Amino acid sequence: MSPFNSTPVETLLERSFPRTTRALIEEYATPAYQGYELEAWVFDDEAERQATEAAFKVAGVGARIRSAYKPLVHFFLEEFSWESLQSLVIEYPLLEQSPRRFLLEAYPLAAMLPQGVMLCWEGVEGTPAHYRVRVERTSGSREAHIIAAPNRHHQDHVGEAQFSPCGWLRLTSPLGEISESVIETDYEALFQAAMATLSLTRWQATAPYFDELNFTVHWPSADRRLAWGDERISLAEALHEELYFSTLEYFQRHAGLALGDRSIQPGQIVPEVSTQGEMPYLQVSVRPLDTSRPACDEVALDTAHQAIGVDQIERVLAELGGQAMHTVTRAGRTVEARYLAGGERAVMISAGQHANEISGVVGALRAAQQLGQRPQAHFVISPLENPDGYALQSRLAAIQPRHMHHAARYTAFGNDLQSQPLGQPFEHAIREQAVAASGARLHINLHGYPAHEWTRPLSGYVPRGFEMWTIPKGFFLILRHQPGWEAAAKQLVEAVTRSLAQVPGLVEFNATQIALFETHAGSLSFPVLNGFPYLMTEVTEQMTPLMLITEYPDETLSGDPFVQAHTAQMETVVGAYGAFQTLSLPGEA
Repeated sequence: MSPFNSTPVETLLERSFPRTTRALIEEYATPAYQGYELEAWVFDDEAERQATEAAFKVAGVGARIRSAYKPLVHFFLEEFSWESLQSLVIEYPLLEQSPRRFLLEAYPLAAMLPQGVMLCWEGVEGTPAHYRVRVERTSGSREAHIIAAPNRHHQDHVGEAQFSPCGWLRLTSPLGEISESVIETDYEALFQAAMATLSLTRWQATAPYFDELNFTVHWPSADRRLAWGDERISLAEALHEELYFSTLEYFQRHAGLALGDRSIQPGQIVPEVSTQGEMPYLQVSVRPLDTSRPACDEVALDTAHQAIGVDQIERVLAELGGQAMHTVTRAGRTVEARYLAGGERAVMISAGQHANEISGVVGALRAAQQLGQRPQAHFVISPLENPDGYALQSRLAAIQPRHMHHAARYTAFGNDLQSQPLGQPFEHAIREQAVAASGARLHINLHGYPAHEWTRPLSGYVPRGFEMWTIPKGFFLILRHQPGWEAAAKQLVEAVTRSLAQVPGLVEFNATQIALFETHAGSLSFPVLNGFPYLMTEVTEQMTPLMLITEYPDETLSGDPFVQAHTAQMETVVGAYGAFQTLSLPGEA
């Protein structure tokens, strides 16, 4: 059977874009500009920018081509000497609406410095978009640098005011005359063309507006690995994030909803951004839903180095036994849960709600295998609540295995399954069945977030609506409770964090990430208990009196760091299940 239904592919736009570096050479590497000095800020990798400088040199034009994306970090990577460095004082612009925005753009510089180097940040109000760096070396010598960070004021695709990184050109004549101007780069032009296509297309009157809305992008700029954690500089990944969330926002406004409303059901939005070719390329098309089943070799769960396959998930569930529960997705895939009835207090365990957060899937299954050994075990496990998103995650990871792929976050409807109305036959129904069968009063809901920086450089840099998730801050917990359950919630978070503190290396992992987070994003706004940040809130609309949500920075992890991630998820489930059996609960003597 074909993995796609019979709906034809409709191409809405297909075009290439002149590469900005080549356009600069064509216009300025000419006899008319011999003796000039040219500086340009573009969205491209170091190899292409250096090749452009060399072409200008041959033409007799001095040129420096810099990165418009994260310019301070690129300055230290490409232009700065680390030799005999003793201390740095870095002044950064303070924006009224986002005071730490330029500190975030400098991430993870604080972790990249040689050991022992002193670093001080100073926010300066009312300054232009540049950094000022004061350097002191062990020899006693001092120097200063000004690093431009070109930005422009503009209205974005939904009419919101933004101040975003942009292309920039500075020309200095042989007489010292300077002219400066914003330039629209290939990166910006491609994104704007994609957004314009949305507004020019006549969508059907009711949602979902399409099966799959696909953005196929060839972006000829290589990712750059940084010497810290899972960090990398990736224009391709940032473009994926821009295309996905900007499209989601466009349809939220189109449907008359607030930005960030997760109930929107536009259809499945799929940016496939590869780093290939010589020229930027964009195709926007409407396609049938992908109903394929990705193949994946089985692995030992406790040492799984990457996402596991659906076949293995189904096999492990079958081995657990118990009562099988099922529902379906928009693309026709099955959501499966297993209910093991017993004498203990019932707990619901779920993972894969946001399908690019993959460590919870493995962690949930490992925990279920352990809990299943208890004589009176009583739980429901649904380890993959969003199989349509999980299939998309596999498809996208085949192209870019180190990217966070937020397009796989939601269902093929384009919504967060938690926002689906009760009583529908889709993903959320598995939770309704689980609670009805078990009477669970605790829901352990395993999640993750990006293991490296998350940006939207063409829409103000910081991801709108997800500001608290932009850089990693360790493994932390969210505890939501219904009115009257606060005391039980406090008991639970105390017990779980105490248990997690015994997991080798986990407290130290948190301390390292939190320290760097606080350097670039400000003081952590959560209380910390036994080494783990947590957030506790009272809610009235949730299916169980208690919901424990995990947040591990797992998006993009593989290898041993992924093992650490799903081990932390497993230990949380096992610890929370055990603690819940002994809690003092409302209404019980």
